[in-house]
Amino acid sequence: MGLIQNVLAVIVVLGLLITFHEFGHFWVARRCGVKVLRFSVGFGKPLWSRVDRHGTEFAVAAIPLGGYVKMLDEREAPVPDDERHLAFNRQGVWRRIAIVVAGPLANFLLALVAYWLLFVAGTTTVVPVIGEVAPDSPAARGGLAAGQEITAVRGASVRSWEDINLELVSAIGASGELTVSARDEGDSRVREHRLPVQDWLVRQDPPRPLDTLGVTPWRPQIPAVLGQVVDGEPAAEAGLAAGDEILAVDGEPVVDWGGFVQRVRGRPGEALSLSVARDGERRSLSLTPRPRTLDDGTTIGHVGAGVASVPWPEEYRREIRYGPLAAVGQAVSRTGEMTVLTLDAIRKMLVGLISPSNLSGPITIARIAGDSARSGLESFVSFLAYLSISLGVLNLLPIPVLDGGHLLYYLVEAVRGRPVSERTQAIGLRVGLALVGTLMLMALYFDLMRLW
Repeated sequence: MGLIQNVLAVIVVLGLLITFHEFGHFWVARRCGVKVLRFSVGFGKPLWSRVDRHGTEFAVAAIPLGGYVKMLDEREAPVPDDERHLAFNRQGVWRRIAIVVAGPLANFLLALVAYWLLFVAGTTTVVPVIGEVAPDSPAARGGLAAGQEITAVRGASVRSWEDINLELVSAIGASGELTVSARDEGDSRVREHRLPVQDWLVRQDPPRPLDTLGVTPWRPQIPAVLGQVVDGEPAAEAGLAAGDEILAVDGEPVVDWGGFVQRVRGRPGEALSLSVARDGERRSLSLTPRPRTLDDGTTIGHVGAGVASVPWPEEYRREIRYGPLAAVGQAVSRTGEMTVLTLDAIRKMLVGLISPSNLSGPITIARIAGDSARSGLESFVSFLAYLSISLGVLNLLPIPVLDGGHLLYYLVEAVRGRPVSERTQAIGLRVGLALVGTLMLMALYFDLMRLW
C-alpha cells in the first residue's frame, strides 16, 4: 500500500509541477505571437487529445512523469510561408528570452501561491523549546540549557524547529561562532548565546544540525505504545501489533518510547524478551532486532515499528496564521529564502562543503512525496512548494539543454547583436546532455544506495 501511495504521490507532484512549468512557456508564447503546435502532459502515445481554434493540440500521454510544449520552429520542420511570422525562431531575442524564462518563473509563482495558501489557512507548529543539551557540545559551551525557547538564529527570528533547521543548514561551512538567542521559561528577556563551531556540517550526509549542535527538542513523555508495525520486519515476525504497550525488556521496566528505542538500537542481532500489554492482558514475546549499518559505519538494531501519536500540550503548540494581504509578504519572503537556500546548497556542493550524496532522484522524491502526503495536506503542500522552487532554480542553471542554457545563448545574442553559431550550440548541447545525464545517474545511484 505504501509503494502505491508513493507512486501516486510522485505522479501528482511531478505532473503538477511540470504541467505548470510548461504552461508558463505556453502562455507567454501565445502572447508573443508564437504558434504552439502541442501542449502535452506526459510523454509517449497520447491517451486523449483535442485541437483548439488556434490549431494547438492539447494531449494527455501515457508516461505521466513529464510534459512539453512544441512550438512552430523552422529549425525542426519546414514552415509554410504564410506562418513564418508565427515561428519561434523568427521572434526577436527579447521575446524568445521571455518565453524561455516563463517556465521557471511559473514554478516560483506556484510555490508563492502554495505558501500563501498555507499562511492564510494557518499552520500549527511546535514551540522550539530545548529538551536536553548534550554535555561538552557547542550548545553547552555556548550556555544554552534545557527549558529555554529559541527565538532567533544568526539574527533571524524563528518560530518553529523548521525555521531553526533552515537557518542552521544555511550556515553550512561556517567557522567561528553561531549566534542563538533564547529566553528562559516564564522570562521575557532574550539572551544571545555564541556557540563555537568549526567547519559547520561540512560533508555531513545527511546534515544533522540539531544533533551536531547538541540540542534535543522538548517532547512530551511518550509511552512505549506501538502505532504501526511494518509487515515482514522483526516486530511483525515477533507477533507485535499496533496498540501493544511495551512494559519491560529482559525484565527491566520500560518508562517511555525513548527507553525502548534505546534498548532496541543497542542490541542488534540479539534476542530480547518483551513483556507486552494487549487488550488488558500481559504477554511475553521474543524480539530480535535486525542489524542496520548507518552512513557513519555504526550498527544499530531495527525492528520496523513506530510509536503511537501523543497530543502535545497546548502551551507547546503555536498556530501561525496571517490575513490575505499579510500572507502575500510572508509567501514572497519564504519563496525568496528557499530560493537562496537552494542556490547556496548548489554552490556549496560544487566547492565540496556538501556531499554530492545528498543529491536526490526519483526514488527519494517518491518516498518523500508519499510520506508528506500521509502526514497531511499541510506537509504535502509545503513539499510541493519546495520542489517547485528547486525545479525553477535547476532549470535556470546555465547548462545547455535546460532553459538556463537557452537563456544564456539569447543573452549573448542580445549583447553581440547576432546569434551564437550553430556549431557552438551543437557542442554545448552535447556537453549539456552529458552533464545532465551524469547528474541523473548520480542521483539514481544515491537513491539506490539509500534503499540498500
